[in-house]
Amino acid sequence: MDAKHYLVVGGSHGIGRGLVDRLAESGSAVTVVSRAAENSDAHPAVSHLSCDVTETALQVSQLPDRLDGFAYCPGSINLGPIRQLNRDKMVSDYQLNVVSAVECLQAALPALKASGNGAALFFSTVAVAQGMTMHASVSAVKGALEGLTRSLAAELSPKVRVNCIAPGLTQTPLSEKFLSSEQKQSAMAEKHPLKRVGQVEDIASMAAFLLGSEASWVTGQVVRVDGGMSAVRS
Repeated sequence: MDAKHYLVVGGSHGIGRGLVDRLAESGSAVTVVSRAAENSDAHPAVSHLSCDVTETALQVSQLPDRLDGFAYCPGSINLGPIRQLNRDKMVSDYQLNVVSAVECLQAALPALKASGNGAALFFSTVAVAQGMTMHASVSAVKGALEGLTRSLAAELSPKVRVNCIAPGLTQTPLSEKFLSSEQKQSAMAEKHPLKRVGQVEDIASMAAFLLGSEASWVTGQVVRVDGGMSAVRS
């Protein structure tokens, strides 16, 4: 059987990098798209395409002819009160989290359909399901992404499955400012029923599952990997 091939946009750092490592270790080929190539090609099965997808749209010609899965991992955590929101910040968040995600999927779609059982994956946030102060912009754009997931799952079935993961706070370079001291880490851990913040592997393992054949009957789902925050009160 031919090795599977995946496309991971934003696969050089954080959750995206964790997913890339997991897929490569399973024997799959992975094409990583990111602005920087740091460590993204450490595994021989991983190739890198340098591109800022918020500035330049991916082209079909840049991608493999067949893809078993696609994951869009870029995101933002721009927090603040509504009085600080402005058009430029909100448009920038929407461009990164939604518009570029759609454009990347459009480029990958012919190759995903060619596989016959392709899968696409987006990333939301626990803040969509659990109202959180100061999260207006990120909640708005990630809420749009959850709606997009369900709409595309309906449109692209049965050839391409589309799902989304909504993580809680996860220890990545993006969240570093919220976890920069033991005191902050302890305070954040206490907010979760499971009494810890997420780790990259917590999210990457679910991502690999949703992209793989074991999840072949799963589509249109927003899977909440958040230490119980969105559903449990302890």
